[in-house]
Amino acid sequence: MNILQYIDSFFSDSAQWNGYDGIPTRVLEHIQYTLMALGIAAAVGLPVGLVTGHTGRGGNILALIATAGRALPSFGLMVLMFVLLGLGLAPVMIPLVVLAIPPILVTTYEAVRSVDPAPVDAARGMGMAEPAILFRVEVPVALPLIFSGLRSAAIQIVSTATIAAYVSFGGLGRYIVDGLYQRNYEKVVGGATLVAVMALATLGLFWAIGRATVSRGVRRSGTA
Repeated sequence: MNILQYIDSFFSDSAQWNGYDGIPTRVLEHIQYTLMALGIAAAVGLPVGLVTGHTGRGGNILALIATAGRALPSFGLMVLMFVLLGLGLAPVMIPLVVLAIPPILVTTYEAVRSVDPAPVDAARGMGMAEPAILFRVEVPVALPLIFSGLRSAAIQIVSTATIAAYVSFGGLGRYIVDGLYQRNYEKVVGGATLVAVMALATLGLFWAIGRATVSRGVRRSGTA
């Protein structure tokens, strides 16, 4: 059988759409892991990136953190966390969050630093407070690049959240891990296809959010 036949056999099997191992259940689990990890990573990366970008301090440290975070193998880190913490959601979330923080952190920093200094200086000259300058002048212009960091992190999480299945959790990785163990290649290909579709859906979702939240003037300037 070729890949297209595997895909057709997997999705045309009615048993794949029902029960605890059905596609709707596994997709919802995968979305849950993704949203949790992205939310935690954004809660850490966005404030640090915004503050350091606004002040212009800490750029070298951020680059070092980003390099270290990207160098860590997610699967190896998950196994280590599983050994240290035991069975639970934390061993899954920690490597996903570590994976997602660098693109959010670095891109947010670079987005704020790339804002034209002229309106920033004008805002300071008018006596505007630093937090107001950040959120009313810099962030609206930097928003497209900030979204690109969040988008990159979300896609990486969607692709990597399959590792949850290796420590007996759900998600779309269940099809890949179980399919390999059972030598059921329809499951393997079907699970991989679902992950790819979810990654594409994530791209589309962030494109729609960007269109809805980024001002037309910023988009027309070519930064969106």
